Amino acid sequence: MVAWTSAASFSLPLSVASFRHRSRCLQIVIDALIHHSILLAAERSPDAPALRFRGRDYSYQRLAAEISAAAARLVGLGLRRGDRVGVYLDKSPEAVVSLFGVAAAGGVFVPINPVLKAEQVVHILKNCGASILVTTGPRLTALRSSLQDLDLAAVIVVGEAQKSDNECGPPCIAWHLGDDVETQAVSPHRVIDTDPAAILYTSGSTGLPKGVVLSHRNLVAGAQSVCDYLDNDARDRILCVLPLSFDYGLSQLTTAFRVGACAVLMSYLFPRDVIRAAVSDQVTGIAAVPSLWIQLAELEWPSSVQTHLRYITSSGGVMPQRALAALRAKLQPVRPFLMYGLTEAFRSTYLPPEEIDRRAGSIGKAIPNAEVSVVRPDGTPCDPGEIGELVHRGALVALGYWNDPQATAEHFRPAPNQSGELPLSEVAVWSGDMVKRDEEGYLYFVERRDAMIKTSGYRVSPTEVESVVYATGLVAEAAAVAEPHPVLGQVVVLVVSLSTEVPGIVEQLLGICRERLPAYMVPSRILCRLRPLPRSPNGKIDRAQLRAQLPRLIEDPRD
Repeated sequence: MVAWTSAASFSLPLSVASFRHRSRCLQIVIDALIHHSILLAAERSPDAPALRFRGRDYSYQRLAAEISAAAARLVGLGLRRGDRVGVYLDKSPEAVVSLFGVAAAGGVFVPINPVLKAEQVVHILKNCGASILVTTGPRLTALRSSLQDLDLAAVIVVGEAQKSDNECGPPCIAWHLGDDVETQAVSPHRVIDTDPAAILYTSGSTGLPKGVVLSHRNLVAGAQSVCDYLDNDARDRILCVLPLSFDYGLSQLTTAFRVGACAVLMSYLFPRDVIRAAVSDQVTGIAAVPSLWIQLAELEWPSSVQTHLRYITSSGGVMPQRALAALRAKLQPVRPFLMYGLTEAFRSTYLPPEEIDRRAGSIGKAIPNAEVSVVRPDGTPCDPGEIGELVHRGALVALGYWNDPQATAEHFRPAPNQSGELPLSEVAVWSGDMVKRDEEGYLYFVERRDAMIKTSGYRVSPTEVESVVYATGLVAEAAAVAEPHPVLGQVVVLVVSLSTEVPGIVEQLLGICRERLPAYMVPSRILCRLRPLPRSPNGKIDRAQLRAQLPRLIEDPRD
C-alpha cells in the first residue's frame, strides 16, 4: 500500500500569495472557487480554528496545507480535470480535506452519506462515473464484491486498512493525516467558477437518487448569501449536525469557511448529544431539519447556552408551530431562521425572526442574490393567494442532473419574467413545489406537486392535514399519504408515531380533524405506531416508503 500523507506546513499558491499585491478586480477571480475561502482565511488568520472535532481544533493553516497536499496527490494519481471522486466517510477532518482537496485539484467531489448501504453506494459511484473513491477499510470491505462493476482507478483508504484491501481490484492507497512535510511538484488543474465542483445525490424517495451538479459559482454564491442574512463572521462556531452529502449539511461548512469561522463536526446518536455539543463547544449557530428540532424541543436546554448560541435554522420541511414555540421559549433570545431550499438551488427563501409571529407558517422571501416567483403552468405569475409552482432564478441555480438529460430538461427551463415572457438564455429551476404568496410577497409552502393527494376532485396538501394533528400535541410525528380508492381516486391516510400508548387516540384525533378540516381532507383512517416513521438518509420522513408499507400497516398498525 502506498502512503498518502497530508502536509502540515503550508505555503500559499502563487495566485493567492500575491493576492494583496494585485488589483481589487483580481480578488473576485481569486475568491471565485469554493476552496479559496480556506486559503484566504489561512493567509489572514493562520492560527484561527477552521474545524473542531472531538474536542480538538484544526487551524486554517493546517486545513489549507492538507487540502493543498491532497489536491497534489490526487493529480499525481492521475485525476483529470472534471473527474469525479466519491467520498464515503463519516463526518471528520479527513472527509472535509477530501471534499475540498478534490475541488482544489480541479475534480468534482461526490459526498456519499455514510449511512447508505453497498447497493446504494455502488449506484452513486457507477452513475457519476467516479474514477477515485475515498473511504475506510471496513466500508471498502463491504463494497469489495461490487467493485468489479466500477471503473475506479484507485481507492484511497483512511485509517486502518483491511487485509482484503490488497486483493484484486483497483489499487489501494493508504492516507494518514500526519505531520510529515512533502514537497509537491504537481500543479492542480485550472478551473473557473462555472465549472462543476460537486455532485450531490438526492435521497431517492421517489426512485433512484439523481445527482445534482453544482458549480463553484453555485457553492460560493450560496455561502455568501446565507452568511449575509445570518450575519456570520469569524467569531462564529457553527455546529455541523447534518450529513455533508445533504446540501443543507454541506452549507454549514461553506458558510463557516466563507467568513473564517469554525465548523464543529459531530455525528450524533441521540438528540441530547446535540445539546451537549452546543454547550461544550460554545456553539453560536445550529442547523437541523424539523424532525430533529421536534425532538430537541422536548428536551431541557441549560440556561448557559443562551450566553453563546446566537441563532438556529431549520430547513428540509415544515417546522410544526408547537415545536417552534417550545424552542423559542427555551432558547430566548436565540434567533430562529426558518428556511426553504432545494438541492437544485441550494437555498431559496428565509423568514427573518422578527416576522415569525406575524407570518406563521411562512417560508419567507428570497434570499439575497436570488429571485423566486410563483407561477402558473404557462409561466405567468400567480395572484396573491393563488397556488403555483415556485421557480428560482439566479447564481444558485445548479447546472442540472448528472447523466439525466430528460430530468434536466423537465426541471431546468427558461426563467419566466413578470410579464410571463420567456428570455432567450437564462435557465431557472422549476422546483415542483407548490406555494402561494400573500399581498406583501411572503411565501407559504403548500406541498410537493407529486405529493398532493387528489380525492373527490380536490387537491389535498398533506402538510395541512399534518399541521392540525401536530397542533394537538398528542403525536410525536405525523405523515399524511394517499391510499387508492375505487370511487374517490385517492383518500387520505394519516400515519402517526406516539411516545406511549394512548387509549382512544384514533377517535380523539379523528374528532379534531372533523372539527378543523373540510370533509374531503379528513383521514379515512389513522394508523398509530410506537416507533419513529421511516426516514430518508437526510432525515426527512420518507413518504414513498410509507406508501409502500400501507398494506402491511393497515393489517398490523404496530408494525
